[in-house]
Amino acid sequence: MSTRARRGRADGMSLIELLLVMALVALAGTLAVAVYSGGLEGVRMRSSAKEIAAQLRYTRAQAIASGQVQRFEIDPLQRRWQAAGGRQGRLPESLEVDFIGAREVQPRPGTGAIVFFEDGGSTGGRVRLESGGAIWQVDVAWLTGEVTLSRPSVEGAR
Repeated sequence: MSTRARRGRADGMSLIELLLVMALVALAGTLAVAVYSGGLEGVRMRSSAKEIAAQLRYTRAQAIASGQVQRFEIDPLQRRWQAAGGRQGRLPESLEVDFIGAREVQPRPGTGAIVFFEDGGSTGGRVRLESGGAIWQVDVAWLTGEVTLSRPSVEGAR
């Protein structure tokens, strides 16, 4: 083969090789994220905790905006919640749900409630979601009504 024929092809990677390497890197990154976040179940739990926190914040905002007491209710056994304005939803069956709150405002046995007042304060409470040893907590401060979302260590969560 002549030197001219050998020079016709540039050294380096082809477009197909480059795309293959990029696909492998993306796959490895996706797998790393899945392992780090607890997989699909971890994503479901985090999403559920964020939804509960958002609905609690919405209920608090409705109490302040309307000047009327608003209530967020949760049934841990049925895995259902109801927020202000008739908003409601369900939590995945795979999650263990616990609620701690003021007994005086509970609508019925087994169902929890957090009441938000016109000034933004609340009766306070905690919604705890657990699955496979991972925990997410949504806390509501009783004095300010502030809603916080956290992922405590397993030892410190009880």
